[in-house]
Amino acid sequence: MKIHRIEYDRIGHGANVTRDPAPKARPVFRLRRMDSVVYDTQGALDAQDDPNGDGRVPAVSTRALATEAVHAGREDLAALGLHAAPIDLSTTYPSYDSRGEAARIDAFAAEGAEPDGPPVYARLGNPTVARFETALARLEGTESAVAFASGMAALSAVLLVRNSMGLRHVVAVRPLYGCSDHLLTAGLLGSEVTWVDPAGIADALRPDTGLVMVESPANPTLAELDLRAVAHACGSVPLLADNTFATPVLQRPAEQGARLVLHSATKYLGGHGDVMAGVVACDEEFARKLRQVRFATGGVLHPLAGYLLLRGLSTLPVRVRAASSNAAELARRLARDPRVARVHYPRIGGAMIAFEVHGDPHDVIAGVRLITPAVSLGSVDSLIQHPASISHRIVPTADRHDAGVSDRLLRLSVGLEDVDDLWSDLDGALGYSGGE
Repeated sequence: MKIHRIEYDRIGHGANVTRDPAPKARPVFRLRRMDSVVYDTQGALDAQDDPNGDGRVPAVSTRALATEAVHAGREDLAALGLHAAPIDLSTTYPSYDSRGEAARIDAFAAEGAEPDGPPVYARLGNPTVARFETALARLEGTESAVAFASGMAALSAVLLVRNSMGLRHVVAVRPLYGCSDHLLTAGLLGSEVTWVDPAGIADALRPDTGLVMVESPANPTLAELDLRAVAHACGSVPLLADNTFATPVLQRPAEQGARLVLHSATKYLGGHGDVMAGVVACDEEFARKLRQVRFATGGVLHPLAGYLLLRGLSTLPVRVRAASSNAAELARRLARDPRVARVHYPRIGGAMIAFEVHGDPHDVIAGVRLITPAVSLGSVDSLIQHPASISHRIVPTADRHDAGVSDRLLRLSVGLEDVDDLWSDLDGALGYSGGE
């Protein structure tokens, strides 16, 4: 067993586990102990407690992450005589004070702040969705969060905010999720992208650079970045970190200097494969601009999706840790298997595995019976897919290969099934592939 590294100075991708042709040592996989996040529900901290010196002081409380996952966004329920969060399906809300309503709409148009008082219209905001946004912001340690109809809608809104300020240039590090890569490369929203290695971020910045985007662990190779070092290289340019794979259970990018934290909430935040959504956790100043874009473009999250996401967050720490334990064990077994050429598994742990086979990866996909051969990830059940055929098919072949996404790479999202049952299914599918 060896440690496979892709290093770029001190901002390199982290170590992934790979398999030597003739391994002799048994690999050990350990999940890091997760410290509790601390918030202050009474208000902002003093200026001397501002860790980044940027005036954006994270909210702090004495509650552990697991407690926040269950209770954040629900603190008012007992006073309302409720136990479960209600679902507000209204698209519009009555108001007999049209002058006051006009003033609130003017304030939103000017500043993007959430309107005071009762709701106005569903595109301006929804109470059920707002509960999810509050909870996710608390878990990520940011002032605010803004939810969207999908992860791609969320990323599009970020780009539109920066483009509207004349900051159309984006610096990005591959690999990213395939559709994120395509959105940047194709310039569909008028943006221009420069792809760099992590060590090249600072040199790639221009006066019109509006964003630096990274994903760590990356989709699908699980390469990791030193987010603190990346944030330092960004200078005053906002860093957007896609935290879909890690979730706030394993890392909180805002604590490491990222101004924007992106999630495809379809994945782990929902966790059951039955809701599509995206969310950006950030400071309130940026959130106000995102709300204005969401109102103008209509990429709103449905209230039922907001309810399912809020419910999903309550079990997020339990699900991530249980699935990560399964994934660590499967990665260990795959690393010892002669039919497997290389296994990628992040230092921070997690429930995602990427592995390359000696045989035909398409036969592995065809050979699974318990594991579902499907795109997406983060569900309670295990999913496997071939990135070069599906999630990253839209990325040009040469760029895909340069980013480490080989044609023999498979991406496995490990669920909550019994690990021996999962291994039995993988073992049979690997045999079916004919790998030697």
